[in-house]
This record gives sequence, C-alpha cells and structure tokens, in this order.
Amino acid sequence: MNKNNQINPNKLLLSKWTAVKPQKKEKHFWVTRVIKDEQLFVVACILEAVFSGREYELDWRVLKDADSWLMGWR
Repeated sequence: MNKNNQINPNKLLLSKWTAVKPQKKEKHFWVTRVIKDEQLFVVACILEAVFSGREYELDWRVLKDADSWLMGWR
C-alpha cells in the first residue's frame, strides 16, 4: 500500500521524523537545514539523527513515503 505524508516543504525546518526501518540505532531525526535552489524552491533537507548526531542530506520528497518515514517521533 502506497501511503503519502502530506508535507509543506516550507515548513520542514525543525520538523521531527521517525524512520520506519531504523539503521544503526538511528530511528528519530529532525530537519536541521533546508536547501533551496536559485528560485528558492526547496530541493533537499539535512536530517540529523538524534541518537548519533549524524547528518544525512536527502531529497525532501523522500519524506512523503509513509512506508519509510512517519511524521513526529514515535
């Protein structure tokens, strides 16, 4: 079943996310930075793992996949 999270890309900053399939004990994340293009459209975001502090850059649209990401910390 393909479920989608409804996301406003302009409200991503400081939002919290839970990985459905955690890797390396990293389950909870928050968006620490938003990357925009020349027209100021959001193209990517930086997720920071709460447990390890590691940062990952990804296309913000990946967060729409509710099979991989849940909004908030759960």
